[in-house]
Amino acid sequence: MDSNPSGPCGLRIAVRVRPGASRTSVGGRYGEAALVVTVSARPVDGQANRAVVDAVAAAFGLRRSAVTLVTGQLARDKVLFVAGDPTTLGQRLAALRGP
Repeated sequence: MDSNPSGPCGLRIAVRVRPGASRTSVGGRYGEAALVVTVSARPVDGQANRAVVDAVAAAFGLRRSAVTLVTGQLARDKVLFVAGDPTTLGQRLAALRGP
């Protein structure tokens, strides 16, 4: 997680995706820092990527356009950029990751 001082305000967030789940959820921790995102969409034709962006936007209470996939288009480990106030986003991220 880091702010992006050279561009719009926000955070880069590492996520670990679990596609093909029975339901979509955002929460928990994978490894040291990655946020776990489970989606019911399969990783076919970008469906899971779109579902991840939608789920993270909803979890942060933002519009879909505020969340951008930065890296990991074909991987389970992805980096997303979430636009907004870094302090507020950081607090929400900590709550979603849990203890």
